[in-house]
Amino acid sequence: MYLGLDLGTSGIKALLIDDRQNVVGSGHGSLDVSRPHPGWSEQDPANWIEACETAIAELKAFHPKELAAVKGIGLSGQMHGATLLDASDQVLRPCILWNDTRSHVEAAALDADPRFRELTGNIVFPGFTAPKLAWVKNNEPAIFAKVAKVLLPKDYLRLWLTGMHISEMSDSAGTSWLDVGKRRWSAELLAATSLDEKHMPSLVEGTAKAGALRGELASKWGIVAGIPVAGGAGDNAASACGMGTVGAGHAFVSLGTSGVLFAANASYLPNPASAVHTFCHALPDTWHQMGVILSATDSLNWLSEITGKRAGDLTGELGETLKAPTGVTFLPYLSGERTPHNDSAIRGAFTGLAHQSSRAALTQAVLEGVAFAFRDSLDALKTAGTTLTRVTAIGGGSRSRYWLKAIATALQLPVDIPADGDFGAAFGAARLGLIAATGADPLAVCTAPATDATIEPDTGLGGAFADAYQHYRALYPAVRGVTA
Repeated sequence: MYLGLDLGTSGIKALLIDDRQNVVGSGHGSLDVSRPHPGWSEQDPANWIEACETAIAELKAFHPKELAAVKGIGLSGQMHGATLLDASDQVLRPCILWNDTRSHVEAAALDADPRFRELTGNIVFPGFTAPKLAWVKNNEPAIFAKVAKVLLPKDYLRLWLTGMHISEMSDSAGTSWLDVGKRRWSAELLAATSLDEKHMPSLVEGTAKAGALRGELASKWGIVAGIPVAGGAGDNAASACGMGTVGAGHAFVSLGTSGVLFAANASYLPNPASAVHTFCHALPDTWHQMGVILSATDSLNWLSEITGKRAGDLTGELGETLKAPTGVTFLPYLSGERTPHNDSAIRGAFTGLAHQSSRAALTQAVLEGVAFAFRDSLDALKTAGTTLTRVTAIGGGSRSRYWLKAIATALQLPVDIPADGDFGAAFGAARLGLIAATGADPLAVCTAPATDATIEPDTGLGGAFADAYQHYRALYPAVRGVTA
């Protein structure tokens, strides 16, 4: 048996698979996000441990024998979070999360230093880790002075699991401190934020062993002490391992809290001007590119809260047949946007509202707005040198066939729906745990699931969607002009 632990923004998932990669069981622990000020987003790392304990306790309650047979553990986690520890590994302040935009001034200052784009292959986004440390130095100098280690969220879980300060390439690529082409920390970039390599965890590949399970936890859970914990991956790279998106040209579209258009690459293809993320993949000597939308299903969840209707009920009102855009347009910039705008200050908007604009019209506009944001990412990937011929849909939002039809038509690409199964980040983490424990060939393990169905672009509505997309694109500079 192999255990995958995925630390998300809203919860932790623990997934058990057997040596044939069949899912045996899962457990879950919930998490909340604190937003003490506009643009802030934080979590207490102690809550990650509590949620992990809850998830594993659920597994132990229903699958005690299978849990006892675990031979390897893999980790996945939300990226970019700044978890600050003192010399005794005590947490100094709540973790500043990936969707926190307070450090936009510091991000712009670091990005103006050409070394950052040259060495990392990326814009320094406000959500990345390095500008958060610059913000702490500028605004909480007493805390900054005590920082002995900076860990990403999943690597704080690793510290609890193993007692080791270790990270891996895919997650570390999102800090703005990694030389992404050479897959190592950059002393030069760390120095630019008044840090050095002593503040960083050591680095391994995602498939490698990165610590061993502590005896105290092993005894509590009924697992053999000392089993390997894999390097693991950032959440999107872990999802790619779960989906088998590891070969050049393979891609997925993820409809989660945030949205991701992910493409695997066999070589390092940076193009920071496109606002595409170019990161190391979890497998050795591979990379990937991503277009990132900060509010994907979060946009629909926002509308759900405003209207008092469940998200599934909102999309259900649209039926199964794709409709032409109504003229109501939604910009999904509820917490700023990354690809292609790199704009933490922009905010969302509805335009084209009229007396006849119903709740269903607003829902349709939200789904289309997110689909058009993915089209922005597709165009940015093309600019960065990656051309896609089809994508596979994952994430909670992919349960809506209507939404997938809108995405296929907006992208003008077939969207594959995988056969029933759990192929997300926790599954990818479990696969990495299997590889680290057994030494198996990563490409033989990280295969793609069977395709259950394919949604083709609606040719009859292609022109209407193309026109609506051009209108969507014209709105960003207009809205920015009145909100900047």
